Amino acid sequence: MAAMTERRKIIIDTDPGQDDAAALMLAFASGEELDILGITTVAGNVPLRLTSRNARIVCELCVRTDIPVYEGADRPIERPLVTAEHVHGKTGLDGAVLDEPTMQVMPQHAVDFIVETLRREPEGSVTLCTLGPLTNLAMAIRKAPDIAPRIRELVLMGGGFFEGGNITPAAEFNIYVDPQAADIVFRAGIPLVMMPLDVTHQLMTTKARVARLAALGTRPAKVMVDWLEFFERFDEEKYGSDGGPLHDPTVIAYLLRPELFSGRHCNVEIETTSELTVGMTVVDWWRVSNRTPNARVMRHVDADGFFDLLIERFARL
Repeated sequence: MAAMTERRKIIIDTDPGQDDAAALMLAFASGEELDILGITTVAGNVPLRLTSRNARIVCELCVRTDIPVYEGADRPIERPLVTAEHVHGKTGLDGAVLDEPTMQVMPQHAVDFIVETLRREPEGSVTLCTLGPLTNLAMAIRKAPDIAPRIRELVLMGGGFFEGGNITPAAEFNIYVDPQAADIVFRAGIPLVMMPLDVTHQLMTTKARVARLAALGTRPAKVMVDWLEFFERFDEEKYGSDGGPLHDPTVIAYLLRPELFSGRHCNVEIETTSELTVGMTVVDWWRVSNRTPNARVMRHVDADGFFDLLIERFARL
């Protein structure tokens, strides 16, 4: 009998968001592989007060109030906060009505939790999963540069190349909200895996896929279906598509089934100043700049395999 592989220790940094909620739920359903040390929240899709609320709502929905939630940055490092209520609704989790959370946030700031955890855990043992703007991680690196080489891997949803942007023609939302933070993180020498729009736009929540989720019949599945039906409307109107792209669960799916994804190790720089292209991830896909590669940029995903994994794990909730 093969020995069970060691559970991967992770911190999930998030700004829920319906697709963030799906990523959290996928992680909650994967306890054999993932040891969630904590959830840190950041302002992004909606202000911090709501991202913190939403993370706790998802914890309570899945009966995972054992996982501590820490509040982080309420604004980007330098720029005014840009939010996305036009996509996620005024609460960030519009589409289903759930009770207000009763679990409390932890008193420690998310940045301090990240720093202390990385210093406490064995070097190279903690993976960071970022689903929103990179403000918390950038602030942690600024405060404690010694943590960067202690990170096993950073897997992030953000950026784009061939797909361009989704908040401006050049920029993806998570990077656009805090490009200065993204610049700090991408220059920190951390082993980095990037899930750009090029991948997430291959993962459409089609009617057939949502029907499979609904057929599970559980309360978490039903709530997620309601959330997705609200979330999809923006992209269906924008792209004329069957469903919308499911962005953030790619981060967790990569930890569980890396073989579903393929990409290339290349250099990524963040545009921080241009009015026209601020927040752009300048991906040297063809290696024409001679800049040192600093990220594994994913380009393709097995969409059917991804949704098979998602639905199989949601059945466990």
